[in-house]
Amino acid sequence: MNTAFDQPSRWLSLRRIFGGFDGPLFLAVLVLATIGLVAMYSAGYDHGTRFVDHVRNMGLALAMLFLASQVPPQKLQQLAVPLYLLGLALLLVTALPGIGVTKKGATRWLNVGVVIQPSEILKIAMPLMLAWWFQKREGQLRVLDFVIAGILLLLPVALVVKQPDLGTALLILASGIYVIFFAGLSWKLVLPVLVLGGVAVAAVVLTQDRICQPGVTWPLLREYQQHRICTLLDPSTDPLGKGFHIIQGMIAIGSGGLSGKGFMQGTQTHLEFIPERTTDFIFAAFSEEFGLAGVVTLLLAFTFLIFRGLMIAAEAPTVFTRLLAGAVTLSFFTYAFVNMGMVSGILPVVGVPLPFVSYGGTAMVSLGLGLGILMSVARSRRLMQS
Repeated sequence: MNTAFDQPSRWLSLRRIFGGFDGPLFLAVLVLATIGLVAMYSAGYDHGTRFVDHVRNMGLALAMLFLASQVPPQKLQQLAVPLYLLGLALLLVTALPGIGVTKKGATRWLNVGVVIQPSEILKIAMPLMLAWWFQKREGQLRVLDFVIAGILLLLPVALVVKQPDLGTALLILASGIYVIFFAGLSWKLVLPVLVLGGVAVAAVVLTQDRICQPGVTWPLLREYQQHRICTLLDPSTDPLGKGFHIIQGMIAIGSGGLSGKGFMQGTQTHLEFIPERTTDFIFAAFSEEFGLAGVVTLLLAFTFLIFRGLMIAAEAPTVFTRLLAGAVTLSFFTYAFVNMGMVSGILPVVGVPLPFVSYGGTAMVSLGLGLGILMSVARSRRLMQS
């Protein structure tokens, strides 16, 4: 008799846990995860324990996705300020002399028993904080509110740039800008910035022969950052240094053709011409082996994930959930666009991973957390409708 009553209760418990999962979004994640496993096996099977570690990291990301999806948006809203302050405090501690862990000239890590990268916290804390701020100002937004939001955004970005870690700073900046834009920032303020950025890019391209000469110093940029931009404009100026990454990446992508060289048949990859083939440049390895057909499949999976995330954001019940879901979704666009752009030679190399494809534990977990937040928003909408 007890068994007869236990079965429905167990079924209801499982339904309560998994019923909020957004099926289309989870399907997109599974497709990307599958592509990532295939690409990592080919690129990293002879790279120590890289593939096994990637499987472990992906399992951690899926566990984080599941756990975050069970947290109601109201709880996420309560965590916004503490998480932002924690991330900011850890960035400040990391910057203190003799405390932060320095690798390859960058002080980005902190040893708290295990080595962590505090800037990764801000990838999630930043959109949470700004969404919380605009939720509090709902119905009474003024120009000053956008100014305060800008200060909240630029403070951690400046600390991350100082480490230096331009790639992570770009991701944090983008996630905050998305929230501010979705909150109602006027196009009259956005367009001048876009025009100014376009003019600056055009000026750099047209004057590269003069500004990339030895001894010319650019304001606001470090020497290695200046070198990266000049190498992007003309990789042949440093074919065995910074330009090597871009040149070999483009060769691998172009040699893939329409259908690719085949699984584990990439010569650029397995003869080790592609640097960082399991991390930042795994897109080049994937393109070489699976060609245009594989790239289109990957792009369609990312496009589907982004459109589904934006649909979840559009249907979200509160200002906080709309802004948060929209910013998290477009963060995936930023990841994919920047990674593919730098590997293809249209953006500087800044060290941004390709979601669920590139190797990386901390980044993978933060991506899983972001997807869990999207699942939580979708779940809250369904619960309100039921």
